[in-house]
Amino acid sequence: MRDLISRETFGVGDVAYPGIYCLDHGFVKLVDCMPRLIPDDEESADHAIAEAARCSYQRGTKTVADDKTLIRYLMRHNHTSPLEMVEFKFHVKLPIFVARQMIRHRTASVNELSGRYSEMLEEYYIPGELRVQSLMNIQGSEGSLSDADTQMTKGLMRLQSEDAFKFYARLLDKGVAREQARVGLPLSTYTEWYWKIDLKNLLHFLDIRCDHHAQKEIQDYGNAILGLIKPIVPWTIEAWEDYSPYRGGMILTRYEVETLRDWIISERANDFNFDTEELKVDSKLEKKEWAEKKLKLGFT
Repeated sequence: MRDLISRETFGVGDVAYPGIYCLDHGFVKLVDCMPRLIPDDEESADHAIAEAARCSYQRGTKTVADDKTLIRYLMRHNHTSPLEMVEFKFHVKLPIFVARQMIRHRTASVNELSGRYSEMLEEYYIPGELRVQSLMNIQGSEGSLSDADTQMTKGLMRLQSEDAFKFYARLLDKGVAREQARVGLPLSTYTEWYWKIDLKNLLHFLDIRCDHHAQKEIQDYGNAILGLIKPIVPWTIEAWEDYSPYRGGMILTRYEVETLRDWIISERANDFNFDTEELKVDSKLEKKEWAEKKLKLGFT
């Protein structure tokens, strides 16, 4: 049997696990996975997914190519329950505001550092770059502050965080309970947790959090997690990259299919202009999404 988690040197904690640093003080470590041990003749944990999908059959007559093809079929047709047969457990250190986004994925099991039992360490996130609020996306950002404004603002952020932790320490010295003394600490404070999730729901997490629309800070954690699991389930990740609409794939609406069909079969095909042709639907959102898909397809 072969262990899928290599014992790599990672400078956090006493036990060496595969890991990736994130932001200024954070990290993601891959602590465990299921299956962890695989037969010597297997290349990855992908075989566990194929076995689950093929539960009515014995595996002896199946080849590696069969397993890979089956996984791609499952992904293409959204038959994803066999992906739940693979699980991952991570140790994550992240700012609280990033943790609040990560905890939205409620299919994970989480055990977090407690500020009631332990004093919070004076570790907080200071961005390397300060982005400007997007005028088009009310929950997003674009561009950056000038270098001068960035340095000045980062200095103010650091002073605010230092003052918050000084006040926290004063409250503790006065005997205030840890569970109450922590209430003034900033959202940039680092927390830690163990985070366990099956592969089906992890891929949904990666769909959302690795996407360019996600906040940059959680994208960093999503990409770190992706980098850690890819060697363990490479065929599944390849299929996900190919079929997920958040990656290389695409889902077309009925209106978009009709527009493409008009282009293919219309007598006006030579005159059909994707730059000016609009969907036969009165929806600004549909038209905006179609414009993004045309760009992805190379029509504009």
